Amino acid sequence: MAQHLALLSLLVRDYDEALAFYVGKMGFDLVEDSELGAGKRWVVVSPGPGGSRFLLAKAADERQVAMIGGQGGGRVWLFLHTDDFDGDHARLSAAGVNFLEEPRHEAYGSVAVFEDLYGNRWDLLQPRGGKA
Repeated sequence: MAQHLALLSLLVRDYDEALAFYVGKMGFDLVEDSELGAGKRWVVVSPGPGGSRFLLAKAADERQVAMIGGQGGGRVWLFLHTDDFDGDHARLSAAGVNFLEEPRHEAYGSVAVFEDLYGNRWDLLQPRGGKA
């Protein structure tokens, strides 16, 4: 039996502002954007082939709205691997992505923490050995 994590739901305020960030600034691919009716859409983005995808889920009630930007409890909870740390760091910085620290070179690889438009914390990470 083969399994893999296909989608991770990411709470957002608005589909279009989320797309402007993830596709426009981060450079993710728009995989699907389908109308479901009643103001709902099925919006899927991906950082690239072969990895997990994100379902951008518009918060539907006060509890969900309160969780936007806090799904990781203030910790880094999303890890974006790259095989070109310096190039991606420069590209994301130039696009206005907010890095919370200068790049670090650790035993496990090159890393810098950034936040998305909602405040979720991510690691941009090039694992030691260069493989994303």
